[in-house]
Amino acid sequence: MQLHELKRATPQKKVKRVGRGGGRGKTAGRGTKGQKARAGHRIMPAIREQLKKLPKRRGYNFKSIQDKPAVINIAHLEKFFSPGDAVNPKILVERGAVKPGMKIKILGDGEVTKKLILSGCLVSGSARAKIEKAGGSIVA
Repeated sequence: MQLHELKRATPQKKVKRVGRGGGRGKTAGRGTKGQKARAGHRIMPAIREQLKKLPKRRGYNFKSIQDKPAVINIAHLEKFFSPGDAVNPKILVERGAVKPGMKIKILGDGEVTKKLILSGCLVSGSARAKIEKAGGSIVA
C-alpha cells in the first residue's frame, strides 16, 4: 500500500454552514427568533450567575498584611523571665508566648525591673529605653 492509495474508513462529512445562501430560505435552518437565531450568539454559562453572587476578596494578596510580626509587651517579659535570662524567639516559642515561625516585636507597654538580654527580636524605641534603663541589653 502506498501513501496515495490510503482511504478513510468513513467518508468525510461536510460541515453544514447555516445561513449562507440558497437552499434554506426564510430562517436558514436556525429555527425561529431569539438569541440562538442571531449571528454571533453566545449563551452565558449557568455557573456565571453563581460566580457573580460570590463576594470579591479584596486585599488578600498584599505582603503588608502577611508580614506583621507577633507583638509582645515588656510587661509580659517581666512575667515570663527571671533576672539575667536571655530572650530570643526560640525561648519565647518554648514558653508559649508566640507561635513558631513568626517574627517578634517587643513593645514598650508596661514596666520592666529585671535585667534581660534580648536577641533576634525587633524592639520599639520605648521598649529599648526601658530595657536599657533596667540594666538589660539588646543584641542585634
